[in-house]
Amino acid sequence: MQNKVIILILCVAMIMFAFILVSLKKGRMPLKYALVWIVPATLILLLAIFPQILLKFASFLGFETLSNLIAGIVIVLLLFISMSLTIIVAGMNTKIVLLIQEISTLKKRTSDLEKLNNYFDK
Repeated sequence: MQNKVIILILCVAMIMFAFILVSLKKGRMPLKYALVWIVPATLILLLAIFPQILLKFASFLGFETLSNLIAGIVIVLLLFISMSLTIIVAGMNTKIVLLIQEISTLKKRTSDLEKLNNYFDK
């Protein structure tokens, strides 16, 4: 791989890490969600540092050009991230349903207690 491409990939990985760390520091993203992004950033960094792994992997899998392998890896990473975020959203949806049920129960209890309180005040 050309040195310019390696430097570009390293820059992209460093920007990803910086963005993740800033998001964590400012509280925009919890650590468990940041891990979804740290894994691909680490993979990108490792592939940029050790490009011979990528070349050997490409020849082992039978890719004619390295760009095809990189496109395939990017697609797989995006699928991984998409699946992880889908799992996170599904978990949040379940928690929201439970919270709505708890709030409804608490509203009902509060309403019943207010009715009892009004009954005994008379």
